Amino acid sequence: MTELQVTDEILGQLQVRYPRFHPKAYLFVLAALHHVIRGLPEARHISGSELAHGLRELALDRYGPVARMVLQHWGIHTTEDVGDVVFALVEQEVLVKEEEDRAEDFYEVFDFEDVFERCYPWEVRF
Repeated sequence: MTELQVTDEILGQLQVRYPRFHPKAYLFVLAALHHVIRGLPEARHISGSELAHGLRELALDRYGPVARMVLQHWGIHTTEDVGDVVFALVEQEVLVKEEEDRAEDFYEVFDFEDVFERCYPWEVRF
């Protein structure tokens, strides 16, 4: 599978159309998409829930205890925001959706405060 290329021009267009999201939000959602697909036995379409959980996993892996703060800085506060980023990428023809894909697939997949703070996977190493 080839990596998707998002040009500065496309990021600029996204920023104009959807100024609430930092350009890094789009790049991170794409990275999360690749993270999920790489973990599959074979490439296939993934659900909104799978992508949201993959984003959570990648954010925790890359940013640890400050993952929520980083995502919020980029404008991603909820799984609904993840869906908004995905559908913005679809509008810019960076991603394609299947007919059954809906923004509602991303609604309330999990609570950011729960997964990034209350239930943070602290590891104690001795």
